[in-house]
Amino acid sequence: MGLTIVNNVSSLTAQHNLGRASKGVAQSIERLSSGLKINRGADGPAALVISEKQRAQIAGLRAAIDNSEKAVALVQTAEGALGEINSLLIKVRSLAIDSANSGVNDADGLAANQAEIDNALDTINRIANNTQFGSKNLLDGSAGINATTSNSTVSFLKGTSDTVAGAYAVTVTTAGERATETASTDQGAGLATDEVLTVNDVSITLTAGLSQAQVVDRVNDFTAQTGVIAEIDGTSTRLYTKDFGSDASISVISNVAASTTSSGFANTAQSDNGVNIIGTIGGVSFNGSGDVLTAESGNAKGLSVQVGASADATTTGTAVTATLTVTDNALVFQIGANQNQTASIAVDRVNPVALGFGVTGNQFNNLNEIDVTSAGKSQDSLGVIDAAINDVTNLRGSLGAFQAHTLEATANNLRATLENTVNAESVIRDTDFAEEIANFTKGQVLVQAGTSVLGNANQIPQLVLNLLG
Repeated sequence: MGLTIVNNVSSLTAQHNLGRASKGVAQSIERLSSGLKINRGADGPAALVISEKQRAQIAGLRAAIDNSEKAVALVQTAEGALGEINSLLIKVRSLAIDSANSGVNDADGLAANQAEIDNALDTINRIANNTQFGSKNLLDGSAGINATTSNSTVSFLKGTSDTVAGAYAVTVTTAGERATETASTDQGAGLATDEVLTVNDVSITLTAGLSQAQVVDRVNDFTAQTGVIAEIDGTSTRLYTKDFGSDASISVISNVAASTTSSGFANTAQSDNGVNIIGTIGGVSFNGSGDVLTAESGNAKGLSVQVGASADATTTGTAVTATLTVTDNALVFQIGANQNQTASIAVDRVNPVALGFGVTGNQFNNLNEIDVTSAGKSQDSLGVIDAAINDVTNLRGSLGAFQAHTLEATANNLRATLENTVNAESVIRDTDFAEEIANFTKGQVLVQAGTSVLGNANQIPQLVLNLLG
């Protein structure tokens, strides 16, 4: 190569190599200081694309793990409240068994047991209505199958996991009836003599001089024991049971003949039984129990409604139609890192009116109706209480299985996936310090050597001066 002054190619070569070495050192410093070998797209376009997707997945996995842990806390809140309801039901069952011991108990003891049961049921109702996670109600049905009705006479009681969301027409075809007896003679003036009226095996003493309204009030003083309500229907005294249906019965007999100066009830036994409601839900006919109608098949399966009394308190009447709009408000948890990776569970309503359904041959339709003021009623109450305990324990089992086998198992799987995904992202993007320090050291040496060589290269044109001298 010739000796030139205008173009110092050696200097350019030295500058080029020094620039490359300096860039390598700068890149090593960036990687060592940031901890990442991919800091921008130019560092590795394909690696950047893959690692950013993995970063999104890692963030999703961490959020899903948090979601699962929050869901476990929610389920434990509901299960804890159900545990307390279980304890109350066991206490109620003990009281019902005590009341069934007719050889020992008197009316006052039975009334005391009933009062304690009523208090326990109020507490169960309060727990069901007030158990919340944050502001979300858990046990009042709003976290499961719920429904609104177009007719206030028809009340939604319960739905199950079998109930499909949608609109269902409800029509009463055979009215539910209470057992009813009316005095054979209207009472006129006050009672002429003392009288003993026996209603459902409970003796009620009526003193001479009582008016018809006072007789009604006196009979109603014993409603807790007899299960019977008295009223003046027009001019006649009428008795009817609190409960609807074929298992509700009434018997009444007086110790004096019926007349205008007596209660009006005969001294021969009068008795009656109620009638179970029959109606259609979603166009399918079902036989109800008392005033409760439950769908046993079809899309509405498990849907239970209660039909209130008509203008006549003794019957639901048949002029009843309503549309129930059923919604599935099951709790849905996002427990995966990607779209639609969810799990759901419906929490059934556990108010007393929604527990203890389906006990055949029983005068009580649900836990809210139980009565232990007689041995016979106590026996029927036990059947309903056992069904209610079964309802609550089954729900607790479902929640427990969901927690253990869905939430906690999924969270464990997510943690393993997170570990492996972070490892994969680290391989792609993290700086290997051992390798990078070696590169940095090499680069520093090259920069130092390049700087020295460049200085020498810049001295080459000066050699021309020797030729000119």
